[in-house]
Amino acid sequence: MSNKSGPHAAVRVLVVEDDAEVNAHITKSLREQGYAVETTHSGSEGLALVEKKTYDILLLDRMLPDVDGITILKSVRAAKNTTPVLILSALGNVD
Repeated sequence: MSNKSGPHAAVRVLVVEDDAEVNAHITKSLREQGYAVETTHSGSEGLALVEKKTYDILLLDRMLPDVDGITILKSVRAAKNTTPVLILSALGNVD
């Protein structure tokens, strides 16, 4: 349950993570801190949400089965959207 009166109530977060368990943990933790969280398990849906809505931060999984996080980030930046992005990755190295 979201804490609408917390210090982060106005901060809108989009979580794009296909692993249901990881997605649920991140979403639960953020909501407990009072963030307004939207979530999706699909890269294409995440990209569509970013194109329609405004978020204060994006949490993008690096390896999504349809549209990966880097492709989403490139599209977001190409649209001149400067929303901060945190990339979630299980990769061992950073490009």
